[in-house]
Amino acid sequence: MSLRSYNKKRDFSKTLEPVGKKVHSKKMLRYLIQYHKARKKHYDLRLEYNGVYISFAVPKGPSFNPNDKRLAVHVEDHPISYGNFEGCIPKGEYGGGTVMLFDKGFYTLKEKPDFNKSIKFHIDGIRLKGDFALIHFKDDNWLLIKEKDEFVNKNNVSKYKTSVVSNRTIKEIESNLDNIEITHPDKVIYSSCGVTKCDIVNYYKYVSTRMLCFLNNRLISVVRSTNNNKFFMKHLNNNYLGTKKVNNHKYNYIKDINGLISEVQMNSYEFHIWNSNVKNISKPDIIVFDFDPDSKVDLNVLRDCVLELKGVLDKLKLKSYLKTSGKKGYHVYVPIRTRSYKECVKISESIAKILVSKNEKICTLNIRKKNRKNKIFIDYFRNKKGATSVCPYSLRLSDRPSISCPIKWSELYKIKPDDILVVHDDLDLPFNHFKCKFDSSSGGHNGIKSIIASLNTQKFARLKIGIAHDKSVDTKDYVLGTFSKKELSV
Repeated sequence: MSLRSYNKKRDFSKTLEPVGKKVHSKKMLRYLIQYHKARKKHYDLRLEYNGVYISFAVPKGPSFNPNDKRLAVHVEDHPISYGNFEGCIPKGEYGGGTVMLFDKGFYTLKEKPDFNKSIKFHIDGIRLKGDFALIHFKDDNWLLIKEKDEFVNKNNVSKYKTSVVSNRTIKEIESNLDNIEITHPDKVIYSSCGVTKCDIVNYYKYVSTRMLCFLNNRLISVVRSTNNNKFFMKHLNNNYLGTKKVNNHKYNYIKDINGLISEVQMNSYEFHIWNSNVKNISKPDIIVFDFDPDSKVDLNVLRDCVLELKGVLDKLKLKSYLKTSGKKGYHVYVPIRTRSYKECVKISESIAKILVSKNEKICTLNIRKKNRKNKIFIDYFRNKKGATSVCPYSLRLSDRPSISCPIKWSELYKIKPDDILVVHDDLDLPFNHFKCKFDSSSGGHNGIKSIIASLNTQKFARLKIGIAHDKSVDTKDYVLGTFSKKELSV
């Protein structure tokens, strides 16, 4: 098993395909099929084995019918990170064309494989399931055959028109990204672990569907990194971005994956968003609470305070969603329609004051760092007009490639604020576990009046909301999304 042939055939300064490096295979072996619209259309079957994907080009694609025997041509091994690749390979490059992730999942070997004779395996994918066999008959030519089991059916692979990851058609993938050339893809951005610009591009492409739910049509600020210098930028010069004037200042917003990847090409690796959509710029639909602890605050004390905020929000009948900050703290998102930024600040300030009144020894609303030693700063100022908070799924430009990632409330005491990372040239993404629903319907105008009324009553202010630890937390809430493992890899 070698990636020498794979690397030799590709110019990684021109193609966004990942550089080939072997990894350690894990207990659950990964499987995927990519539809490749190249000079000749075909499907690429890839099975993880000994740290690489052994790969077969299947011209007609797999069949669900045991009577069909599909030609499968053994091609060069591919890196495990290729399982993340979906996009356009430039014309003139090896394999030039468009690649769509047709299926992915895991597989188990039914017997020890004989690479000169046969490979028998069971697939547990999103679209393909059941027992299959690869039978060798001449040179690099094999036959891919569906074996008889309960998954046999008359479906044809041609019925599936979209990617299992991005939900895009092949034409939509072609229209995206084909004009964006990534320069210096091997440039190391995180020296502590070797994560490169190419790794970051691959990561953002992979999570783009989920991330764009939050990023789309919200004014942004970015953190760029050039020659080890960081710049926080509010006003950007990028033709792929939308523009909007606010108080005679021009701001930008991302409309689609082109805008996201083009900003990464321009060395923007961290993304922050406004609380409102460009279509309703003066009416926030998110309230954000940023828990920023002093370095001496115990992690579980921080977690207790975050969970106590959930109790306050539950009493107000407000849905709340948790994410890691990617640095020292946690963020709590509350989707709610407000009539103005003034109202948004009023609500968030009132809620923050309730939390502080219950925890005066440990929590503070004082923005000055010298006055919040050994305390947790409850930053509700993120809800002011023009302020931003880090976007869900955004990388943080710190020492480690940590992600500000949505997690379940039940994971609060299990996942540290900077636990979830992008890892160089590795892949272990249970993408089908992602959920993305950001319901801003909770709290319409009548709901807001009720909330304000409740906040103004001494009765509510005197309520004792106990710290409900993991067992008593309602984990049935629909969450924004979560990774089942601490390391998020590309």
